[in-house]
Amino acid sequence: MSDAERPITILLDFDDAAGCREWRSVDDVVMGGVSRSFLQLAAPGVARFGGEVSLEYGGGFASVRTAPRAWRTAGATALVLRCLGDGRTYKFTVRCDDGYDGIQYQARFAPEPGTWTIVRLALASFAPTFRGRPVADTGPLRPELIRRLGLMVSDKQAGPFELLVDWIGVAAD
Repeated sequence: MSDAERPITILLDFDDAAGCREWRSVDDVVMGGVSRSFLQLAAPGVARFGGEVSLEYGGGFASVRTAPRAWRTAGATALVLRCLGDGRTYKFTVRCDDGYDGIQYQARFAPEPGTWTIVRLALASFAPTFRGRPVADTGPLRPELIRRLGLMVSDKQAGPFELLVDWIGVAAD
């Protein structure tokens, strides 16, 4: 079965502004930087993760994440999103706790610019990090424990960015 044929369970579809309201910005201002980001409704059914990354004052990242909640992720082997990129590399992030700070699992993706793309990120490809640095001995990401979903742009990619997201879901093999 090809990736396109595997069933996807949609977690978020951004049909209205309510799908965007639970997301909060967590930018490099937490460490003295001046980057900024937002997630807002761009059109019915489409969210816009946008803003600007600045390298001033030791900055270099912008991110948004959901409020904690129980997601229908048990048994998932991949996170999937339909998105339209701008040529930048992004990270999909997940957290398995309700805290503000702590271990976060991340997977990079670079959607084709200007084309709606379905991005499938195997959960096995998510690496544990703490404040952007790799963490050893934490074990693999366990889908049933996922509490927060997030998007990030980092790696010192200065300038404006925009990632449009149609939906976010999960898939199982």
